[in-house]
Amino acid sequence: MTISTDVYSRSAANAREATERSVDSWKQGAKLVAGQADLVTRLPQIDLTGPVNLYFECVQQAVDLHRGLATRWAELANSLSGSVREQAERVGGVVTDQVDAVADLATTGARQAQELADEQAAQAEEAAKEQEREIKRAERAAAKQAREAAREPYQGLSKAELSDQLTERGLPKTGTVDELIERLVSADSE
Repeated sequence: MTISTDVYSRSAANAREATERSVDSWKQGAKLVAGQADLVTRLPQIDLTGPVNLYFECVQQAVDLHRGLATRWAELANSLSGSVREQAERVGGVVTDQVDAVADLATTGARQAQELADEQAAQAEEAAKEQEREIKRAERAAAKQAREAAREPYQGLSKAELSDQLTERGLPKTGTVDELIERLVSADSE
């Protein structure tokens, strides 16, 4: 808030002009009186002290009045800026609190998201392992079925018949019936 000094400048200029006019008038009057010394004795005695004092009292009252107004304006400006400062501090505090709350929520959300992602990754890993186990079981079952299917033509044969087939292929004929069948199945797969 700016205080215009034009009022003070005009008042001071008016006071100075009035003083200068008064002094000029007094000088002219004094010269006239001095020039007509004989008239001085006929003139009534004038005491200018009272009017001069009265004039300067008026000037002083105007200055005091303007000082009082300027002081009140300054106090008002200070109180307004103080109120604005207090409001800004309150708003700043509220904004800081809100930012902290949002940061806490974001941190909590990020932590929960990370925990959920870790849990889902662990579940996915476990599911992949289980799928791998199932595949191996299926492969073993398929291999077992293939072996049984390969063994099926030899199941009803006697040990002598199995030995004859092994001899035809140039394979050893010693061992149990199961060993002989396994040897023939192995030879068929090669």
